[in-house]
Amino acid sequence: MRLDGIDTYYNSENRLMALVIHPAFHKKGISFLTDNDQFQQVAYMQHQSGHEILPHYHNKIPRTVDYTSETLVIRKGILSVDLYEHEKTIYSFELKEGDILTLFFGGHGFKVLDSVEMIEIKQGPFVGPEDKTRF
Repeated sequence: MRLDGIDTYYNSENRLMALVIHPAFHKKGISFLTDNDQFQQVAYMQHQSGHEILPHYHNKIPRTVDYTSETLVIRKGILSVDLYEHEKTIYSFELKEGDILTLFFGGHGFKVLDSVEMIEIKQGPFVGPEDKTRF
């Protein structure tokens, strides 16, 4: 689904697999792009000069997270992305400079099409070899 600079990808059970925010996306204020029940929350914020976000911290609240989510920020280059359901490719697309991808569920693989610089942000702690299954 494409929504003014946002792409969302769902599996056959209508479960969110991935969210892509393209540089063209702009919206005033705060826009949460994920539902409250997602284990990773993604929001876009656009505020005018002088706007303040009150100082705060987040309370310690036990949470159960069953899957590791990852966010990739593409700083340079082109990255091909494949999304998998039951080890079968169901989506393929490209990320370019300025794109932000958050992966929530399902399998994924990447191929560098043009030399890439990217930042990966994911949940920890990393638990070693049992953290992922390669196929």
